[in-house]
Amino acid sequence: MAQTGEQTDSHKADDNWYPCMCDGNGFGFDSNTIREKFLEIKNTIAPCKPRIIGVTKYYGLDSIIKGYEAGIRDFGESRAVEAVKKIKALPDDIKQNSTFHFIGHLQTNKVDKVVKNFDYIHSVDSLKLASVISKEMMQTGRSLKILLQLNNAGESQKSGYSKSSLLEDLPQILKLENLQIVGLMNIAPLGAEKSVLRTLFKDVKDFRDELEKMYKIDLPELSMGMSNDYEEAVLEGATMIRIGRKLFT
Repeated sequence: MAQTGEQTDSHKADDNWYPCMCDGNGFGFDSNTIREKFLEIKNTIAPCKPRIIGVTKYYGLDSIIKGYEAGIRDFGESRAVEAVKKIKALPDDIKQNSTFHFIGHLQTNKVDKVVKNFDYIHSVDSLKLASVISKEMMQTGRSLKILLQLNNAGESQKSGYSKSSLLEDLPQILKLENLQIVGLMNIAPLGAEKSVLRTLFKDVKDFRDELEKMYKIDLPELSMGMSNDYEEAVLEGATMIRIGRKLFT
């Protein structure tokens, strides 16, 4: 089923498809321009300091390289096969000094590729997926940071837990080995009014607080907000914002 919002993918991805090396308008990326936009976002949300994830999923390898030159150290991707190709093709210094976030819908048959190349998975939306990730990590002897995706807007075309289904699965997820559950992620409805956005983002934060008290766990991260709604997300406590278009176009 096709996803919407951040999970939309109109490409028929396969091993022969590779993202373009430009921004989609025929112009190469410029690190100075990206740096200016990066600083503008920081100034807009000051004094809050969430982690700004540069979402390069629609762009080619050069977007990561120029983004890195501009000062970005966190990069978000959502297509497993294409993302791994890009990460492997990066210069060693960029790979070693960057943090990679998988932010799209993840199929269980792609988990082995993702866990070897990413530091965070934001979009864990089922016990089955969490279990497969745990199994893969146990084989490596490492642990992986994950966020549980909450679909608190109840959009049928998007992945993510309802509150009730997350409450049902969480006790079992907490028992899985080699996983660090660090927070919640959500994707707000595209085009929603600011008041609606703030209500949804606040609801995620309140639910996170409820889970912490209920299970006596620490969930420090709230991955909320994209190019069109990051300001509202930050006002409601986002610790990670996922910015693509605002940085790279």
